[in-house]
Amino acid sequence: MQRIGILGGTFDPPHIGHLILAQYTMESLNLDHVLFVPVGDHPQKEVTRTSPEQRLTMLRLAIADNTAFEVSEVDLWRPGPHYSADTVQIIQSQYPQASLHFVMGGDNLKALPTWTRARDLYACCRLAVMKRSDEKIAPDMHEAILPGLAEKVDIVDAPMLGIWLSSTHVIERLKDGQSVRYLVPDAVRAYIVQTGAYQKIGS
Repeated sequence: MQRIGILGGTFDPPHIGHLILAQYTMESLNLDHVLFVPVGDHPQKEVTRTSPEQRLTMLRLAIADNTAFEVSEVDLWRPGPHYSADTVQIIQSQYPQASLHFVMGGDNLKALPTWTRARDLYACCRLAVMKRSDEKIAPDMHEAILPGLAEKVDIVDAPMLGIWLSSTHVIERLKDGQSVRYLVPDAVRAYIVQTGAYQKIGS
């Protein structure tokens, strides 16, 4: 049985933090692959800075040198609203023999009781929760509200990447005309420079 991780996000742009977290999760849980799942455009949410096509291109460039990383377009083109439970169920239909592990941060585990169809999510997969050293979270923290959740949670010790390592920080540096070398993969940086993907930010 394949063991597949699912890592969703806007990836606008994808940066090395995304790759590091995926690698740590894969090794910690002995996964065979990690699927990067870029979200589509959501009218009810903050608009992404670049088009779905641009984000898809950058993400493919970012993971091109790692055969264990793949891109799934499951959320990119279908109409919303998109719920994580639906995403996982669609991926499960594509990989019927696989064990799926939905990657989330500790803050998402804390907020899980507020998620739409939270029970449907952990009913069809395991939750790989990235825990920072300063976070106080536990698999059974919502057991009274979400029965059975505790046995579906795997805690993964997250590397201390720092709050600065984010897509927002990358955008701020681009906005200020500063280099993003070492913050994003070289191929992504070259794409940003060549296409001017973020040249209109701040205007």
